[in-house]
Amino acid sequence: MRLAVFKSKIHRATVTEADLNYEGSVTIDADLMDAADILSNEQVQILNVNNGERFDTYAIRGQRGSGVICLNGPAARLAHVGDTVIILTYALMEREEILRHVPTIVAVDERNRIRRPETIQASKERS
Repeated sequence: MRLAVFKSKIHRATVTEADLNYEGSVTIDADLMDAADILSNEQVQILNVNNGERFDTYAIRGQRGSGVICLNGPAARLAHVGDTVIILTYALMEREEILRHVPTIVAVDERNRIRRPETIQASKERS
């Protein structure tokens, strides 16, 4: 059995743009995507700290070093420029993989610059 597990996140990023007229997705600075191990077109879940919205979309690579976090298409209605968001990814894994897996957390400052990439040892429940 494969289970969905927290893979990585960009923690407390600031929305820099919202483009309602773009087809869809979220544009993320390439540096942040690399640090959080997010691939182009990978599904991401976005949690808006300001209003509680949670939604899924896919990531597209933004200009490296730009700090861009741009919600595109319908997602642009779910956050405002300046809102704080958490961008999560998940992976499907077998139980044995989960027990060895260490999620990646990329903490950013108010300009979406990496403060510290880190990994966390998730609590391992063994049954």
